Amino acid sequence: MHVVRDLSACPRPERGAVVTIGAYDGVHLGHRALIAEVRQRAERLQCATAVVTFDRHPAMVVRPDSAPRLLTDLDQKLELLAETGVDYTLVVHFDEARSRESAEDFVHELLVGCLNTKAVVVGHDFHFGHGRRGNVALLTQMGGELGFDVLGLRLVGGEPPYSSTRIRTLLAAGDVEAAAAVLGRHHEVRGTVERGDARGRTLGFPTANIEVPGEILLPADGIYAGWYRRPDGARHMAALSLGRRPTFYEHADSSLLEAYLLDFHGDLYGERAAVEFVARLRGEERFDSVEALVAQMGADVEATRATLAVAGRPEH
Repeated sequence: MHVVRDLSACPRPERGAVVTIGAYDGVHLGHRALIAEVRQRAERLQCATAVVTFDRHPAMVVRPDSAPRLLTDLDQKLELLAETGVDYTLVVHFDEARSRESAEDFVHELLVGCLNTKAVVVGHDFHFGHGRRGNVALLTQMGGELGFDVLGLRLVGGEPPYSSTRIRTLLAAGDVEAAAAVLGRHHEVRGTVERGDARGRTLGFPTANIEVPGEILLPADGIYAGWYRRPDGARHMAALSLGRRPTFYEHADSSLLEAYLLDFHGDLYGERAAVEFVARLRGEERFDSVEALVAQMGADVEATRATLAVAGRPEH
């Protein structure tokens, strides 16, 4: 997949492209169904395939106070899009100026001028452009004038259909397994291992404290079985604690993600980590003694081992 970030270097494929447009946060099974249709149409037309997406969620600019937390950062989104086999992904810088762009200008600049579009495939409720004035009807009208077809697809996945909003709701409830069924993979977050208070080490369970960017969505607080992936690609079973550690702190400003890697000894400080949430083992609890907490941590580790022995990575 060729990633285009500089609009002055637009590919403008000679035979044209079948294009889909959207935030594509999560690149979930609903997104993949759209992209599958893009690829089928491109094969019939003998032209390229392209995704037009944005370097941030448009809501972060248009309505920052109510913008959703993200399921994927940009790098992960591009990796997932590459897995779908599209030829191009056009990453549009979304800022105040872009938010004021009319839907018509968007079509002329990006679909016609940049991608030589022959067909557009989007969700039936797709909106774009200033004031969200652009929609499937406008695309269809402009396509008739400018030489491209438009298909507005109903969302797949039943009721409710597959959507980023549905996944966020499931994660907020801690239901990472149901979220995985919509994502087509385990929910993954990425961050840097930072130094903490080393309390886990004194308890016999040294953990990696992972600083996840604030715009990324974490599941509900609790204890999870999951995987920790290192920069070299090595994956380790991990018991994950996400929460405010009520046994030691009466009040905490935010939740902390800690990963205890099973059967691992080594220094993780400063490395970039990827954490996959496979199953929720229990909610966060306050224990009356350190001894009770340590006993439960031992049980959580064994539950993690047993869970991951039978849980696989969902197929796309």
